[in-house]
Amino acid sequence: MGFGVFVHRTDSIYDDVPSERYQFPKQYLTRAQHCEGDWIVYLEPSKVRNTRGYFAVAKVQEIIPDPGFSDMHLAIIEPGTYLDFGNPVPFRDANHVVEQGLLNDHGKISGRAQAAVRSLSPADFARIVELGISSEKDTLPRNDEVGVQDGLDKVHKPFQKLSARERINQLTNRAVRDRNFRKNVLRAYGERCAITGLRLINGGGRAEVEAAHIRPVEHDGPDIVSNGIALSGTAHWMFDRGLVGLSDDYSIMISRQSNDPDTIRALINETGRLLIPDRMTNQPRREFVTWHRDNCFKG
Repeated sequence: MGFGVFVHRTDSIYDDVPSERYQFPKQYLTRAQHCEGDWIVYLEPSKVRNTRGYFAVAKVQEIIPDPGFSDMHLAIIEPGTYLDFGNPVPFRDANHVVEQGLLNDHGKISGRAQAAVRSLSPADFARIVELGISSEKDTLPRNDEVGVQDGLDKVHKPFQKLSARERINQLTNRAVRDRNFRKNVLRAYGERCAITGLRLINGGGRAEVEAAHIRPVEHDGPDIVSNGIALSGTAHWMFDRGLVGLSDDYSIMISRQSNDPDTIRALINETGRLLIPDRMTNQPRREFVTWHRDNCFKG
């Protein structure tokens, strides 16, 4: 087992769903197998416009032949392990390359940087994860949100000199995952409530909006932006209790069990539809919307 880097781009020709699977050709099989049972970091190439750099981390559950393509294989991601970085990490900054293992004896980037699947040293893994989940510039929740009282404040302290294996403990920490999920969802929605359309900032400069899971974590919902919606406190409460739901075209539905549908209707933005992100990969996935409609919405 060992750490690795999987290179991925949203317009890839490969059948990738980073939170679930990564498709690769046979030439990378040995390298991918080296990561089986361990953690990898996803990297978006520098040549991609507005690249996110190292943008996520996940654990490889197993490597299997792709049943649909004879010369391809799949890295299956262990459910519940994928995590988008709250702070995407650039491939390089003004002074150095983050992935130090790519440098040759002369301090130049070697040909290994061209490999779509490659090994990653424990030191480089720890460095990338530290930068990706660092809390120094977090979009904090409101002071009255439960997460702060349940330990979220503790993980906002800087992480120092942790080993790669100690960093893995951070990746499975619920407070860390919630914080990163919130940052990514609020960023994708411009800190605006997707139901009401309101963007309110409190006196401390914090957004008065929350990150709601469409399919809850306790029901195997992943911590990915496409399973999240930015909602005001009231809208979040209504969504979680099934008083509002979503159709497949993101139209906002009001439960017939609501005792005051007119008031709910007045809260909904004038389009009557969820205000979704422009980036397609950030938009709510149909499978999660369907799950909420079938299991939460009180039609």
